[in-house]
Amino acid sequence: MPKAIVNGQVVAESDEFETVEGNIYFPRSSVKTELFTDSPSKTNCPWKGLASYYDVVVDGETFRNAAWYYPDPKEAAENIRDYVAFYAPPVTVEE
Repeated sequence: MPKAIVNGQVVAESDEFETVEGNIYFPRSSVKTELFTDSPSKTNCPWKGLASYYDVVVDGETFRNAAWYYPDPKEAAENIRDYVAFYAPPVTVEE
């Protein structure tokens, strides 16, 4: 079962996931939302759309823009609506 881990703490874990461009996207329901805060950062992908970001806070340490998601993906990326992916480092994703 894939897991996303920050500083030894699991921040997401699920048997259900999507893999896009080598990144594992976890369903939002599998993410420990109490560890996430909205980031003002945004980026645009030509085929997925506008990405939004989360900061991840573990043991009082904030990892800026460590996770991203597409709140309103383009049609080609509809499979990752309501899914979250992570940057390594600081996040380690284990399969």
